[in-house]
Amino acid sequence: MTEHPLSKRIKRHVTGRIREFFAVVSPGFEKLCFDELTSLPLSVRSAIVVSGGVEFRGRIHDCYLTNLNLRTATRILMRIGMFKATNFCQLERKLAELPWELFLPFVPGAEAGNKTEAYADFLPQISVTARHSRLYHKAAITERFQKSISKRFAQTGLLFNFEANSEFTKNLSFCSQQIFVRVLEDRFTVSIDSSGDILYKRGIKTHGGNAPIRETIAAAALKLAGYNCNEPLVDPMCGSGTFSLEAAMMATNTPPGWLRNFAFMGWPSFRPRRWSYIKQESEKNFIQIDTPLIFASDKDKSACDILQKRIERNDLSGIINVSCSDFFDVSPSKLTKQTGLVVLNPPYGLRIGTKQESDHLFHAVCRKLKQEYKGWKIALIAPDAHLVKKVPFKLTGHRFSHGGLELTLLVGNIT
Repeated sequence: MTEHPLSKRIKRHVTGRIREFFAVVSPGFEKLCFDELTSLPLSVRSAIVVSGGVEFRGRIHDCYLTNLNLRTATRILMRIGMFKATNFCQLERKLAELPWELFLPFVPGAEAGNKTEAYADFLPQISVTARHSRLYHKAAITERFQKSISKRFAQTGLLFNFEANSEFTKNLSFCSQQIFVRVLEDRFTVSIDSSGDILYKRGIKTHGGNAPIRETIAAAALKLAGYNCNEPLVDPMCGSGTFSLEAAMMATNTPPGWLRNFAFMGWPSFRPRRWSYIKQESEKNFIQIDTPLIFASDKDKSACDILQKRIERNDLSGIINVSCSDFFDVSPSKLTKQTGLVVLNPPYGLRIGTKQESDHLFHAVCRKLKQEYKGWKIALIAPDAHLVKKVPFKLTGHRFSHGGLELTLLVGNIT
């Protein structure tokens, strides 16, 4: 059977070529992601930390590996074009050179005619940021990209396909694609998102509790606090259970992307067999733990009930113990004979009431920690910078943004 000419081009320009990627990371946690990335068996040892993420080079299967395994990355982008344009005529010429058919889902030989309008309903989402450039109107830039993609596919006689690769993508929404465009000082960087849903969506939780911490932030906090996966972990204000679930996945060596799908699974370059092999190799390293090491609790019974169902559904009952208890009634000495790590994201702001009430709760939490958790490691999220100075034991602070708020992650030892 003769190989389709487009398949040959995909092999030559996409799967057979070393490509540039960018792991997007919450500011302040880039070095953690770099350490994670460089520990993976990537085909190319080339990665550098930059503001907001990690740049690295590799082959397509390295894109699979990073999406599956990186706990602190927000999404993985693959660069597909870089050029300079100072006016829209230049931009249109440059865009006409981009081989969109090598990256976006398609059906070879589809009878769609040459009407550009036929592709309007299937266009990928375009996300534009522009700074210090002569072309700065985001809507106008987006329109040029959409027209370029539609025209390219109409000319090649291909139709966007949102059910590509049969059994791996049938009836799944992850085939929806997104193009990221960054314009800085007249230079365009064009990337395709390989992740789809943002990577902190692990596939365990369908919804969060009140002000849940993101899984990527929880993973960063656990790593910065020195969680070794073998020690007890107490999560006494667990809420939706993000810290506990993330720690359980780390302890059982379950990749963060194990339970979800990715946008790259809809690409024409996607290799299902290679993806299956990568997952099979990961599964060999799973660790079965039947002794409770993680103790999650919250005074909200409905939150505990939901967490318990998630734990049972994902076969984590052996490692996580859930109880409905108020933080001030939990005594670590009754849970375990060992010291370990205590993780806390105390409620703040409108969840508590006035600022004075929020501050009072934080101070009470710190007193309880000093009295009963001496010798324990801690990861504590402080809602306001002024509270950091009020902590009665010395901790190291890491500032980060979460849901539009500036928070501080405090890690160290309780003395």
